[in-house]
Amino acid sequence: MFSGTSLVSKELPNLKPTKTVGLISDTHVPKRAHQTPKKVHEAFQGVDYIIHAGDIVELSVIDDLEQIAPVLAVQGNMDGIDVGNALPKLNSLRVFNWKIGVMHDPDIAFGFNKIRELVRENGFDVFVYGHTHAADIKWEGQTLYINPGSATVPASPLGKTTVGILRISKESIEPEIIEI
Repeated sequence: MFSGTSLVSKELPNLKPTKTVGLISDTHVPKRAHQTPKKVHEAFQGVDYIIHAGDIVELSVIDDLEQIAPVLAVQGNMDGIDVGNALPKLNSLRVFNWKIGVMHDPDIAFGFNKIRELVRENGFDVFVYGHTHAADIKWEGQTLYINPGSATVPASPLGKTTVGILRISKESIEPEIIEI
């Protein structure tokens, strides 16, 4: 017997598929932090992928992050021989039709010219970098440049530890920096 309760949802389904990518850099485990902070795990809950932009120091950081989602990583200037042998300096990931490049230190101290050159040569739509420990989001035309900052060692004593998130659909990319 019909009770009058509707079995049809009144909310429209989300027909726009999205992927979420967690961005992290400069973890420096175990030299400057004992482990990846638990707040990173909270911030990355439900992400589809994680990109680590270098200065991992120990490969166990990747093992830890892979408990959350698959990890794409690059070596940083503070990484030892084992990390350097295991990871490239430049890497990329394609999500939908967006090509995301990552490198730890693309000579950021000398401005964005080297990064722009890497983006142009490789056809990147998004470029993730680290090294400065300072979070930054910069759009130049349709190209996104993003530094997630450091999850363990902020750029200054008054700074905050941060990670980044990219929400990606076929049509758009929405970047966010999260203080942890």
